[in-house]
Parts: sequence; structure tokens; C-alpha cells
Amino acid sequence: MSRETYLGLGGVEYVLFYFLVAVTLAVFAYGVYRRFSRYTEGDDDPFARIDELPDRIVSAAKIVVTNEKQFNRDLYGGLMHSFILWGFLTLFIATSIIAAEQYGTELLLGLTFWEGDFYLTYQFIVDAMGLLFVVGIGMALYRRYWVQNHRLWGRHTSNEDDVFIWTLFGLGVGGFLLEGFRIYISGMPSHEVVSFVGYGLAMAFDTIGLPTTGAVLESGALNPDYAAVEQLGFNAETLHWLTWWSHSLLALFFIAWIPHAGKPFHMLSSFANVVTRDEKAGRRLPNVPSDLDATNAESIDDFTWKEILDQDACTKCGRCSSVCPAKASNRPLDPRDVILDLRKYREELDAGGEEKPIIADGGTSVINTETMESCMACMACMDACPVEIEHLQSFTRLQRQMTDQGDVSPSMQDVFQNVMQNGNTFGDSPRNRGDWSDDLEFDVPDAREEEVDYLWYVGDFPSYDERNKQVARSLATILKEADVSFGILFDDEKYDGNDIRRVGEELLYVELAGHHVETWEDCEFDTIVCTDPHSYNTFKNEYPEVNFDEFSDDPMMPFEYDEQWNEDGEIEVYHWTQAVEELVNEGKLDLNGTELDYTVTYHDPCHLGRYNDEYEAPRELIKATGCELDEMPRNRDNSFCCGGGGGGLWMDFEEEPKPSEERIREALEDTDAGRGVEKFVVACPMCMTMYEDGRKTGGYEDEIEIVDVAELIVEAIGAEEEADLEIAAD
Repeated sequence: MSRETYLGLGGVEYVLFYFLVAVTLAVFAYGVYRRFSRYTEGDDDPFARIDELPDRIVSAAKIVVTNEKQFNRDLYGGLMHSFILWGFLTLFIATSIIAAEQYGTELLLGLTFWEGDFYLTYQFIVDAMGLLFVVGIGMALYRRYWVQNHRLWGRHTSNEDDVFIWTLFGLGVGGFLLEGFRIYISGMPSHEVVSFVGYGLAMAFDTIGLPTTGAVLESGALNPDYAAVEQLGFNAETLHWLTWWSHSLLALFFIAWIPHAGKPFHMLSSFANVVTRDEKAGRRLPNVPSDLDATNAESIDDFTWKEILDQDACTKCGRCSSVCPAKASNRPLDPRDVILDLRKYREELDAGGEEKPIIADGGTSVINTETMESCMACMACMDACPVEIEHLQSFTRLQRQMTDQGDVSPSMQDVFQNVMQNGNTFGDSPRNRGDWSDDLEFDVPDAREEEVDYLWYVGDFPSYDERNKQVARSLATILKEADVSFGILFDDEKYDGNDIRRVGEELLYVELAGHHVETWEDCEFDTIVCTDPHSYNTFKNEYPEVNFDEFSDDPMMPFEYDEQWNEDGEIEVYHWTQAVEELVNEGKLDLNGTELDYTVTYHDPCHLGRYNDEYEAPRELIKATGCELDEMPRNRDNSFCCGGGGGGLWMDFEEEPKPSEERIREALEDTDAGRGVEKFVVACPMCMTMYEDGRKTGGYEDEIEIVDVAELIVEAIGAEEEADLEIAAD
């Protein structure tokens, strides 16, 4: 049991087919060569991309084959892509098996295996997975053309997208038609029933009385029932021949086309992009060398080979666009368009186009400055991307170029000036940094003068912003209540540098990092605890990456530290919720989980959640107070940014609605409790600031209260103490 591979082909056609195969492979190889040659022209990437390559390939294969990221927030899209991918891979493997026998084992060893039970199993699997492939393509066509999913349409939508999807559809349907004709003209042998789709088509041909050569020539004479179609040459053999060549030519066109267009090339570039991904992408940014060589975006050639690969890997799926809070607020940013604009410009240059600025004001550049000012650095785009495009790395390059050109907003320039002169974003005196603690009933220790377990980095907003000072006092009360050793740096604490780095001010960030690690070297402590998730991310993931030795001799840098700080991770860095959760679990805070009875919802800060995968510590603390936690639909890694990251806290945008207003609306309208939610709980000083503002501008002042997790805990501790006093009085 087997079948003839080239049924109905003559010798000349056989030779012609293999000539076309050779041409196709040559065109394909040339296209791949051009692509990879272009990558070699890109700058070196600062991060290791091909270390431990076998492990990377295995990990990437798991991500790609399981389609785990396609299923993220989109079951329909996940199933659709899985059907297409699994079907396509099966058909590719099936073709490879035939080639392996004909040009390998049979030609070299005289050994055949594509027969008998193996052939029957092969045919069944190919039909099953081929059907899955056609169903997946049908789902894609339905979503694109019938539903017209908004994600799939944008200014980069082109005829290429249509050609791609219809070519795949033609290959899937054409393959089954070819199989149906083959089975039919072969007399419908019973064993071919395993090819259930092809056999079903053959039965349909038989039902409608499709003539074959044998049917037309009956007893040596023309069957009168088929005289008309015979005169036209219309019979199953002819249709098989036409279908064979149509299917083959379409397949050869598709193979040759793959490396020469963005949409089909994603089948190669996407896997390569997943293999070369940085597991810490976004949470750490590329460093700037002290000589400032090739760090920005003066030309497209300044982008690294990985950033160029990112551009090629984009499939225009729009998942990044659909989760971007800037786009949702009608800011002029669509992360997909930024990546595709860069790719289009690169391709235009390669085709002989004119050069223009990469980023500038006034619409004369590839990217407008206001587009990049809109980015909140929330990393939602990267989290949603199924092919691991590292948007934030390219965005940071663009923002560094803006900063070097002086194209940052006046409000951000004021922030830079405040940090340079006073070490904080408020422009307030460093001497006032610890004044928030004056209203406490106890003294906060100075970590510069005594050994402590926790070196607490308070941060700018808890130190200077009146609303966030209450949070700082709450956290100090918690640490005091838990009887742990902690201290702060008072006026030696400066701004951590996270957000100004993400708007392009790299050297000021290095200056701040050098100051802090040098200060910490003179202190004795075990653990750094941060109030702000932004500080937590920077200290944990970015300070250890800085090569301070490069800058220590620079007279412009106010530090002499010349080592790699915390390279081995010997100093633990915690967000305060992680540290306090440990204290609660150790029984150092007297909470029994019944103290408060509020219905609350919780907002995941981007830098704690998506950046560092910490979702449970704040929730466990909320539950420890007795509050009922009602989750918003967008929670954990799908959380919606408050709008304050990436410098957004200091910029004014004409946006409707504000991200903070939209998030509060979600809390009050989309949670199960709805208007029954009493408190909107945060764990980030920037979130506190943004949501207090959104509560006012959105008209929600009388409907919900914004509180920090620390404030809930302090209230719960107070409630527990009151209960103890009442019991004692009784």
C-alpha cells in the first residue's frame, strides 16, 4: 500500500518541475542571505543573545510549538494560530519524509519505508493536520474579513497580508483537491479511506459523475453521456494535472517569497527572535559606554542586529497595540507602528530611498518626538508580543536620541534640572528628605550611623509628596511594630533614576547609581527594601549591570566607585510588600485576618508585576487585614498602567480618558462588586499620585478612596490593638 508521487507527469514535466525547484531554492537562499547580511551590518547587541544556544533553541521551540503566548488573553487567536502552525509544520514534515525516502534511503540504499502501515498512518495524520490547517486559515479569514478585528488593521496593513493568507488557504485547499482527484482516478482503493478528507472529495466526485478517461472510453467507443465534456477535454485526469501544477507552482512561489516579504518571513524571523530573546528585557536597559559611541538613533545603522531582527519578526498582529495604555488614551503612540515604521524606513533606504532623521519634531522624521513621549514604559506591549519583540530597547534608543537633541518636553527638562541640583525630582532641599518622619512617635534610625537589617530606600514621593508621606509613615510604623532593625539614608538618599533613564537621560542615571552604591558601601545592612517598585526594579536589575569602572575616572561623575555592584546578588533587594509578607508569615505582626471588612480592589504596579513577576505578596497582605479582595478584569500581568511611568507623571497630555480615570472606572463598573468597592488599593507611590489625580478629574471623589497596602495594614494593626484593649477592659 503506497501511491505514485508524480502521477500523470511525463518526463519533460518531471525535468521542468525540478528545474523550477532549483530556481525556487536559489531565490529562497539568496533572500535569506540578504536578510542575514543586513543583520551583520547592525551594531553589536550589549546583551548575550546566543549563549547556551542548545537550551535557548529548546526553550524557544517549546514557546513556539505550544503557542503559549498566542493563547494569552485571546483563546480564539491562540486556537487559530495553533491550527495553522501545527498543520503547516505537519505538512512540511510530511513533504520532508517523502523527500527523505526518494532522494535518501531509496536512492542511496534501495530502502523504502513509505508503504504499508507506515503509509496508512502517514496519510491519516496528514489529512487530520491538513484539515486543522485549513480550519485555522478559515478562522483567520473570518476574523480578518468578516469580523474585521480592529487589531489587524492599521496604516501598515497592505496587499502583502492578503497575498499571505490567501496563498496559505490555496495551498491547504489545493492539497486536498489534489488528493481527492488522485484517489478518484486511482479507482478509489479501499485502503485510501484513511485519507478521509481526500476520500470524501473522491466520493463527491463519484456522486456528481465526474468522468475519468476510463469512463469516457466505454467498450472502445465514446460514452454519449460524457461526449460534451470529452470534447472539452474535461475529465478527472485533466483536473488532477491542472491541480498538481497549480498547487506545485503556488507552493514554489510561496517558498521563494518567504525571505523577500515581511509577513511570510516571520515564520523564520519569529523563531530566531524567540531564540535570541533577553529574559530580562525591559526590566534592564542597555548601558551607555563612557565614550558614548553608537548609543542613540542618529541613523538606522545605530540599531543593533537584534533590534533589526525585532523589526523583521513583527507580524502586524496588533496585540501590543491592543494593550497599550497610551494608545487606549488616544496618545500618539502605537507600539506596532513604531517597530514597523523603522522597518519600512530601513527597507526604503536599502532600496535607494533618501535619508531623514530617525526622530524629531514636526513630522519630518521617521518617528515624531511626541510619539515617544507618550510611552509609559509599562512593558504591556512586550508582555503581549507573541514573538518576544523587545519594544522598550528600541524605544529607549529613540528617547536617548531625543534627550541628546534637546527634544524633551520642558516639564521633563525641569525634572532633570531638579535632580542634578538637588538630587530629587521635586527640586526640594536634600536636607528636608527625612522630614516626613517628624510626625512619628519614634525616631527613624540613620543607616549611615548604625548597623541595620533593612536599609530602607524611601524614595522621592514618599519623602516629599504630602499624600505619599502618609504611606511612608505607615510603613515605618509597620517595621517598628514588627520590631525589625531598619534605617534610612536621610539626605544621602537621592532619586533612584529609573524613570529619567526611561526617557533617555542615561548619564544622570549613572551618576545617581554611582552615588548610591558608593553610599551603600559605607553602610552595614543585609537587605535593601524599597517603597517604590520603580526603585526596586532599578536596584535589583539595573544597578548590577552598570560598569562603574568605566566612569569612575570621569571628572563629571561625582563618585570613585569602580567595582561591579552586587554582581553575584549577595545583597537582596525587596519591594516592601515582599519583606512585610515575610514578617507576617513569621508572626511578627499580630494580624488574624479579621480586623477589617472593606471590599477592595487592587491595582498591580507595572514595575512590580510585569517587570518582576510579583503579584501575590501585596494580595496576601490585603487578605491578612481581613479585606475582601475583588479583582478587576485586568489584573496581574494584564494590569492597565496608571499613566505615570516613563516620565508620564511629569508630563501633561491631552488625553481622553486618562489611564488613571479609566482604571478607576474599571474598578467601579467592571468588578463583581461594582460600586460596592470601597477602596482602590495601590502599592506604588506613583500609582498613588496618579490615581488621586484621576479620582478628582474623573469625578470619583465621593465614590472610592485610594489607599496604599501599608495604610490598610496599619489600620488593621490599630483595629487589633483596639480589640485587645476592649477585651482587657472587659
